[in-house]
Amino acid sequence: MTCAGHVVHAVAELSSGASMTVPTHARVVVVGGGVIGCSVAYHLAHLGWTDVVLLERDKLTSGTTWHAAGLMVTFGSTSETSTELRKYTRDLYGRLEAETGQHTGLKQCGFIEVTADPDRLEEYRRVSTFNRYCGVDVQEISPGQIKELFPLARVDDLLAGFYVKDDGRADPVGVTMALAKGARQQGVTILEGVPCTGVTRRRGAVTGVTTPQGDITAEYVVNCAGMWARQLGARSGVTIPLQAAEHYYLITERIPELGAHWPVLEDPASYGYFREEVGGLMIGLFEPKCAPWSVAGVPDDFSFGEIQPDWDRMGGYVETAMQRVPISMNVGVKKLFCGPESFTPDLQPCVGEAPELKNYFVAAGLNSIGILTGGGLGRVVAHWIVHGRPDVDVTGFDIDRLHAYQANPEYRRTRTVESLGMVYKCHYPTYVMQTARGAKQSPIHDRLAARNAYFKDVSGWEGADWYAPPGEAPRVDQISWGRQRWFPYWAAEHRAARDGVILMDMSFMSKFLVEGRDAGRLLNWISANQVDGPDGVITYTQWLDEAGKLQADLTVAKLGDERYWVVASDTVHRHALTWMKRQFGDAHAFVADMTSAYGQINIQGPRSRELMAKLTTADISNEAFPFRGVQEIDIGFARVWCIRITYLGELNYELYIPAEQTVHVYDRIVAAGEPLGLAHAGLKALASLRMEKGYRDYGHDIDNTDTVLEAGLGFAVDLKKPGGFLGKDAVVAQKALGPLRKRLVQVLVTDPEPMLFHAEVLRCNDRPCGYIRAASYGHTLGGAVGLAMLEATGVPGGVIDQKAIDACTWDLEIAGRRYPATVSLRPLYDPENKKIK
Repeated sequence: MTCAGHVVHAVAELSSGASMTVPTHARVVVVGGGVIGCSVAYHLAHLGWTDVVLLERDKLTSGTTWHAAGLMVTFGSTSETSTELRKYTRDLYGRLEAETGQHTGLKQCGFIEVTADPDRLEEYRRVSTFNRYCGVDVQEISPGQIKELFPLARVDDLLAGFYVKDDGRADPVGVTMALAKGARQQGVTILEGVPCTGVTRRRGAVTGVTTPQGDITAEYVVNCAGMWARQLGARSGVTIPLQAAEHYYLITERIPELGAHWPVLEDPASYGYFREEVGGLMIGLFEPKCAPWSVAGVPDDFSFGEIQPDWDRMGGYVETAMQRVPISMNVGVKKLFCGPESFTPDLQPCVGEAPELKNYFVAAGLNSIGILTGGGLGRVVAHWIVHGRPDVDVTGFDIDRLHAYQANPEYRRTRTVESLGMVYKCHYPTYVMQTARGAKQSPIHDRLAARNAYFKDVSGWEGADWYAPPGEAPRVDQISWGRQRWFPYWAAEHRAARDGVILMDMSFMSKFLVEGRDAGRLLNWISANQVDGPDGVITYTQWLDEAGKLQADLTVAKLGDERYWVVASDTVHRHALTWMKRQFGDAHAFVADMTSAYGQINIQGPRSRELMAKLTTADISNEAFPFRGVQEIDIGFARVWCIRITYLGELNYELYIPAEQTVHVYDRIVAAGEPLGLAHAGLKALASLRMEKGYRDYGHDIDNTDTVLEAGLGFAVDLKKPGGFLGKDAVVAQKALGPLRKRLVQVLVTDPEPMLFHAEVLRCNDRPCGYIRAASYGHTLGGAVGLAMLEATGVPGGVIDQKAIDACTWDLEIAGRRYPATVSLRPLYDPENKKIK
């Protein structure tokens, strides 16, 4: 940790002789001189784009970078993207000094994550298995081994530690200065004391920036303004819902027994991390409930600033943390520091091209991991700009996942309290965020609540996850990694869908009406399948980029001449909308977001046709209303779009109902369905039913790094349709290459007991060859089931086909134990699709 005075001195040294003349043009303007902005500029320059200007309102690192703790940790994430960013960053910091001559302070002294409770032990074992698959050398060690590595730690209550010998710490200021110097050496212009006051724009695209010293025209602008990013974005109508919060660390007086080269120790259950700092012990804190700071806006002149510490609020957390290293309670506290860090609603960064403004990129909201991912994140953003697309999975942190209401002051104030607290909580996969809830509700929300629905946050919507039986409150008593109290309720809903008939509220789905004389032609161009056929037909399709990589996985229904109904998942709402608008350009095709205008109720299961026949005068026989049919029908007083398609693998009718009539239709369905044993089913059942069929979910088991062929969706591609489609050349080229290098497969654990969630490593003949991207429990199949991307290099012969798969002995590693598994290219449930047709 470097004090503010030393930071200013280092900046002055680096900036001496730099011209303050503001250029009138640059290819890219990067706003913000913290670690992220300097990394973006550095990587742009190393990709050959040297006509770059970086603007810093005051001095480099003066926002939050200067007071970062500088942890350099590759352990801890079950995201392949995040893990690779960490690995790249550590390696970059290791070579920057030789390149630039600027010391980065990288000290690979090791890192230990410790745990004293069984649930965290399960989490870390799951994480460590995945991290080892990704190339992180993490070892589970005993309490005795922890004591050997960090002798001052109390270990009598610990169960285990997870040790990475090559992790450690870096100097945040040194790293940033090295990146800045490396960028300058390549020709980048870095201007300090020049704030960006806004951007200029034309026809929906950014054209430059404004500053007090003059405007700069630019092809691209990158907002790396840290905790000011939201305010800067708001001036241009760009939503960046991050919020600053108090973040604490303390430094003790000198402790002679403390070794300067001891590993960093982290104990989330005690709220703290511990490392040596100038002879004393630094104790950093992430408390379970934080204090948001300056919700109205971060002052423009806040530089190298501190916040008055709140001892009364933090005292208990400090005391708990100190108990892990008891000697800290017997020495003086040299400094209790409080400074702001910015956090996002879901603890994922805000990265990518803003949906509101073309060529306006954002890289902000790092949730206290800016130093340990900054190198990799800068590389990703630079690659995205230069090549027009990212080369890693960005679905989890793309800024277009977020919505405008999440930038509201009350939302930020409320959610940040919980999101910062999640940093050190046990990361249960079924945990549901509890704050800032009720922002969006289905028209039948109250009806479902009366049916004992347990609701979860679904992209801001209240989605029914499962239903408690009559007379029992829908509550979660004790969250865990195993089967929880609602497991039998979920199983009953699943069986009802397979054997009878269910009602499922899907009103949160993204729904768009596309109209105009060019609508059919353009939708057909961006869709890999033929979507502009006869009226009254729905088509499952993917949207691809020029490289043949996936951008969306959705359905397009042709309602009539020049009228189309596009339905995508909740997570790609803004992504799909932006994709259409930018691809359509000035053509005569218009997109209306109908998500909130229509409720969606799905009637599903073998008896769903029987129920539908009681609700409408329309002929819904198989002959009159076949699979993929689309009709406007009557239900009571309502006119309803009824679409026969499935995401569960059963006979299914999707009902799209004007919001004002959704309750009326719901009541009719429930009344008519009671004699048939109609059950309400939630999103847990949706997940398990679709997973048994191997149906994909973009952003979960398929993403922007996969081609449509690798995702196993070649059946939904029409290579012969007139006019082709966006990405066709890439698809044709990949087919011509022969066997695929990777392929999505379905995986079933043959032991009925363990649970799958995500990132469990798949082995073929004892060789790691992939990991579970998404999973659920197959109540019909009798075990946990998931989808994994299988690498051809792990299969004997290097060819992924069912014969080669069947010749392998498969297993999955789950929390340190290995379980036999079955792997299939075809759906394990109803592979012939007889039930849906």
